[in-house]
Amino acid sequence: MKLQYFIDRPILSIVISVVILVAGLIGLYALSVEQYPDIAPPTIRVSTTYSGANAEAVQKSVIVPLEEAINGVENMTYMTSTASNTGSAEITVYFKQGSDPDMAAVNVQNKVSTATSLLPAEVTKVGVTTMKRQSSMLKIFGLYSPNGTYDETFLTNYLTINIKPQIQRISGVGEVNVMGGDYAMRIWLKPDVMAQYELEPSDVETALSSQNIEASTGAVGEDSKNVYQYTLKYRGRLEKEQEFEEIVIKAYDDGRVLKLKDIATVELGAQSYTYTGSVNGAPGTTCMINQTAGTNANEIITEIDAYLDELQETLPADMEIVELMSTKNFLDASIAEVIKTLLEAIVLVVLVVYFFLQNPRATLIPTVSIFVSLIGTFAILYIAGFSINLLTLFALVLAIGTIVDDAIIVVEAVQVRFDEGYRSPYKASVDAMGGISSAIVTSTLVFMAVFVPVSFMGGTSGVFYTQFGITMAVAVGISAINALTLSPALCALILRPNEMLVDGRKPEFSTRFRMAFDSAFKRIVLKYKMGAKFFIKRKWLAWSAFGASVFLLVYFMGTTKTSLVPSEDTGSIFVSLDAPAGSTLAETASIMNKVEEELKAIPQIDNFNKIAGFGMGSGSGASHGMFIIKLKHWDERQGKENSVDAISAEIYRRTASIKNASIFVFSPPMISGYGTGNSFELYMQDRSGKGIEALNKVTDDFLVALNRRPEIQMAYTSFSARFPQYRVDVDEAQCQRAGITTEKVLSVLSGYLGSIYASNFNRFTKLYRVIIQAPSEERKNLQSLDNIYVKTADGMAPVSQFVKLAKTYGAESLTRFNMFSSINVQGMPASGYSSGDVINAVKEVAAQTLPTGYGYEFSGMTREEEQMANSHDTVIIYAVCILFIYLILCALYESLFVPMAVILSVPFGLMGSFLFARLWGIENNIYLQTGLIMLIGLLSKTAILLTEYATERRKEGMSLSQAAVSAAGVRLRPILMTALTMIFGLLPLMFASGVGANGNISLGVGAVGGMLIGTVALLFVTPAFFITFQYVEEKVMGKRKEDRKL
Repeated sequence: MKLQYFIDRPILSIVISVVILVAGLIGLYALSVEQYPDIAPPTIRVSTTYSGANAEAVQKSVIVPLEEAINGVENMTYMTSTASNTGSAEITVYFKQGSDPDMAAVNVQNKVSTATSLLPAEVTKVGVTTMKRQSSMLKIFGLYSPNGTYDETFLTNYLTINIKPQIQRISGVGEVNVMGGDYAMRIWLKPDVMAQYELEPSDVETALSSQNIEASTGAVGEDSKNVYQYTLKYRGRLEKEQEFEEIVIKAYDDGRVLKLKDIATVELGAQSYTYTGSVNGAPGTTCMINQTAGTNANEIITEIDAYLDELQETLPADMEIVELMSTKNFLDASIAEVIKTLLEAIVLVVLVVYFFLQNPRATLIPTVSIFVSLIGTFAILYIAGFSINLLTLFALVLAIGTIVDDAIIVVEAVQVRFDEGYRSPYKASVDAMGGISSAIVTSTLVFMAVFVPVSFMGGTSGVFYTQFGITMAVAVGISAINALTLSPALCALILRPNEMLVDGRKPEFSTRFRMAFDSAFKRIVLKYKMGAKFFIKRKWLAWSAFGASVFLLVYFMGTTKTSLVPSEDTGSIFVSLDAPAGSTLAETASIMNKVEEELKAIPQIDNFNKIAGFGMGSGSGASHGMFIIKLKHWDERQGKENSVDAISAEIYRRTASIKNASIFVFSPPMISGYGTGNSFELYMQDRSGKGIEALNKVTDDFLVALNRRPEIQMAYTSFSARFPQYRVDVDEAQCQRAGITTEKVLSVLSGYLGSIYASNFNRFTKLYRVIIQAPSEERKNLQSLDNIYVKTADGMAPVSQFVKLAKTYGAESLTRFNMFSSINVQGMPASGYSSGDVINAVKEVAAQTLPTGYGYEFSGMTREEEQMANSHDTVIIYAVCILFIYLILCALYESLFVPMAVILSVPFGLMGSFLFARLWGIENNIYLQTGLIMLIGLLSKTAILLTEYATERRKEGMSLSQAAVSAAGVRLRPILMTALTMIFGLLPLMFASGVGANGNISLGVGAVGGMLIGTVALLFVTPAFFITFQYVEEKVMGKRKEDRKL
């Protein structure tokens, strides 16, 4: 089909573009919005509780059998586990990027079920939970009572009963954690009274299990000829405290009845007393929400927010919901920023186009092309299953400068015909399209070819590159379709031939502008041709410049700091606090109150909460605590002194006086699903089985050496093996003399000092636990063992007769990484250093300090980045991109040598990119790399403009030098337009500020630097390269071509 067909049928051309626009708008409406594409590996969490057991017991009896079973499940990459003194056991299994999370959950569940028979009875009674979830928080909110009308337990249960179930039903919500204990019927046993009646905790447990039951009692009158039949109904499980108090423990022959209220206090309390918390300094509870893998964070939060807004109106007086963290806030703000940049770029590009074309009508045609291409791209994104995220939006910003190219080539070609004297726009358009359609198709194919190999990459970086590359390629592809259909039709319709100059009449402004521009530009072209000739005569200069640029490129690539994505101000801060080992919850809370007072004085903080008994990195334990801080909106805290880094430094400064706790401040992770924060994370491993004490010593030595490194702001571990403990030894001989067993002594200890989950009860439409334990004042010191009695053959005897206690020290929680005992280490890079520097520092320190039998492994985001650094994927990708372009050009020119002139211009641009990155102090991250791939395509596309014209001139019989200089002069204008539209389009990114600025700057600086230096080099060096390779071509291939002519 000839392109004249579209010029003859402008309505058809317009319809094609309108269809592309409408499809794009539908795609835009249907696409989901997220910060990054779903790149985090699916994670499955297996958790359970072994009440009253210490960390070592939990690890040996629960974690080890479960890990043995789970290890090797299909597609797993690594797993971590934690056992704590609170009795909780948690295993997290990480899977390969791209694995199906549902399948992974089923596979893990199947493996867990094979190990259930090996677990203690207490654990099987509670059950083992397997669930898919991402490890990072989606949203955190607090429910609090500003005036203290309600206490923490009431608020926790209000949230659990009335709010949590609705949130769990929202699609995509993985886990809803309410920090606090559910209601439980607490039966506080009185050990002295129990001893008088010769009772033990097991007797109370037996009474509960026989009297607090549900039973089916049948019916009377069924199958009979009676008028009515009656269903028999047993009262079922008890509900109120008064009902539990009436449980019969013993009935004597003389008619006396011993009831539960005689030997214990019954109250509706909390299931666990391991947490205490507040919100904004008032009683409150915190709810953390995780998402499942493969779901859209933005949509989930929108639904949660809509529900919470609705709920806010129905809350009782003096109860408020407050947001503490939401990934949506940063997402919305950063996407708004990118859209603003997009609009600024469009305006700048249109101005550059107008400057070169000097004609409002001519400028309109590329402007229409921008909107058709940008909006049309959304339709393909939807079909490809992508989303609107920072990467696809950045791709569109970068594409703006490229999209206009094809339309400009068309308009310029028509303009040239007018300059030659054409008076009919139709004729000018038809003739112009004949000469340039192949150039448009060639340059578009070359540009799209760059992104083809990128799409086949695996892993996290593969997802990044694929979404970026395909978006860019599609936008450029649509712009080419547009340039071949709509642009020529519009040229024929709306362009006007040059104004005829008549003596005595003042020409129009656009004509005067064009004439002034043309005369000025002619002078520039003459000077440029002299420069090009200078290099053509001194080819060694061009080759030296090439050698220098390759050397610098290799040097910069090797020395530029690396990271995965730049850290941004997300509007939230986490503070983790570790009190001295062995501190009680009350002591930790009192230390945290001091920190709380300091936080209240920081003006940039909007809301914050406090949780004692749980640390973000360290898990649950009485000596850990954390604050979740929401900062004021970015608009209210502009400037460096109000950034996250500045506020973090201020928190450190204000809390420096608190000596009896270690405090660690960090931000949420940049890519959700990779751990809890943006700190680096690794696990020290004991691979030789020497024990936790030895591993702790090695870790301490490692941390001392690591903290001396300038790259590390702070590296720490919340692990401590100095938690005071008593080892319980039971005197077996003494037990046998008294006619009892070791198990019985331990069961009495567990009943009073630990706790027994004895039964269940229904209330508030939910099922709760009944828990037996001695009250806290009966178990506050070692003397309480004298008041606890066990039943022997001769009556009651204090437990202390059968038990010896030896003071010892141990860990509060034990961690394993890939089935080796391990200790988690976290830290932050010092300012001015990147995460890549930290990884190298860790490797060097480990090589110097770790003895044989000990190792380390990175986890979370750090692991991902380290694997990327080791794989050299980016270098391979660049090489494959350049190879693809070379092969396409070889095919087009039927030449193996001339394409080299195009390819050799690329290293200049890449070097320019790294040079600017170095000057601006930017890290080599995903953004910079995606910009580089685009540069390879764009510089090649630009160089083709030169070589193609020069080849044609050579065929027409010009000498090599004449062909090269002539091509340089004629093609200067389109090359400058391409470069300047690109550079001006990216200026808003380069000088971005506010939300998400670091990512914008990384992309902008790299692309502008590469384009600037690449274009300057290309203009002067490519003609010299062309002469060299054309000469070689004619020498080598000339004989064959002459043979063909015979």
